[in-house]
Amino acid sequence: MPPPISQEESGANAIMLDDYTGQYGLIAIFLALSIVVPCSMLLASYGLARFGIRPARPDAVKHDTYECGVQTIGGTWNRFQFRYYMFAILFVVFDVEVVFLYPWATKFLTLELFALIEMAVFVGILLLAWAYAWRKRDLEWQG
Repeated sequence: MPPPISQEESGANAIMLDDYTGQYGLIAIFLALSIVVPCSMLLASYGLARFGIRPARPDAVKHDTYECGVQTIGGTWNRFQFRYYMFAILFVVFDVEVVFLYPWATKFLTLELFALIEMAVFVGILLLAWAYAWRKRDLEWQG
């Protein structure tokens, strides 16, 4: 038979349970807000269009291609070079590593050997990705 639970232990368990459910309550509040706010904005936009406050049929100027205030030269359906997107993706991939390296570097002296090995594996994977991009010549602008 288990030992009886004292009132202090049951009070501590109740506080811990309240804190535990409170955390899920916060998640539920954020979930509700993330659903209610966009839906209310869509409904407000729809209502303003129905009352004629928001234009329901934009004029031709709104359908023009906008290029930082400069008049469009040539057709609006031009092909873009894929290199712009490749550089953007590579920048994001190699920039996100700072998000992982900075907290590790600030706590480096308090971490143990496992954290060092884990970060070495992470940096090794990044170096492999960098070598792969270098070998495929994705880091060169010409060619």
